[in-house]
Amino acid sequence: MNEYGQDALRGGTLRMTSTLSEFGAVRRFVEDRLQALGASRDATLDVLLAVEEMVMNVIIHGYGDTPGPIEITIMPQGDSLEVRVRDRARPFDPTLVPAPDTSLPLDLRAPGGLGIHLARHYMDSMSYRRTPEGENELIMVKRAALNRGAAT
Repeated sequence: MNEYGQDALRGGTLRMTSTLSEFGAVRRFVEDRLQALGASRDATLDVLLAVEEMVMNVIIHGYGDTPGPIEITIMPQGDSLEVRVRDRARPFDPTLVPAPDTSLPLDLRAPGGLGIHLARHYMDSMSYRRTPEGENELIMVKRAALNRGAAT
C-alpha cells in the first residue's frame, strides 16, 4: 500500500480499482502529478474537475456494482497536458453524448449528463477510442497548462 491506498502508482500513471472507497486517490494523484509538472493553479482545477467527473462516470455507470480496473495517465505535451483514462467497462464514447440544454428550468431537464458537459467545458479537447485490447480510452488535453521551465 502506498500514499494512494491500494492503487499502483508508477511514473505518470495511477492504477486503481473502480470503487468509491478508492476515489480519493484520484484527487491526490491529479494534484500531486500536476504540481510536479508545474501546472498552473487554474489548469490544475480544470483538469481535476474533468478527471473526477469522468472517473466517477466509469465507477458508477461503467462498472456499476462489479469493480474493475481504471488507469489514469497524465503526461506533458509541450506546455499542454494530456490525460488518458482507460477502463475495461462496457464500451461507451462520452464524445457522442449530446450537450444538455442548460436553458431549460431544472425541473424540465433530464437527469445526468452534466459531468461530461463540464469535462468538455474545462478541457480543450476530448477524444475516445476502443483499444485493440478492448479498453475504453478517453484522451483529454488541456492546452497552455504548464508553466515554462517546469519539471517533467
